[in-house]
Amino acid sequence: MQKYLAEFLGTLFFVYVILATENAFAFCTALAIATIFTLPISGGHLNPAVSIVMASQGRLASKEVMPYVISQVFGALVAVEVFRKIKL
Repeated sequence: MQKYLAEFLGTLFFVYVILATENAFAFCTALAIATIFTLPISGGHLNPAVSIVMASQGRLASKEVMPYVISQVFGALVAVEVFRKIKL
């Protein structure tokens, strides 16, 4: 469960920074920070494409792919909603 929470929060943070800053340096910094914090817990995927590739290479169990993807997608959707609420 910690893995999925890490992916959710890491993706939420990363997507929120993308929406809020429009700054390439901030994007890279946010991705680095999110990856550093989630790497030891979940592998630091933060992207469904990365999770799928890791599973195809045998580095992520097949049964873990959908929970990872769901966590990442929900993290991104929550980031959009948080951005909308704060922006107003």
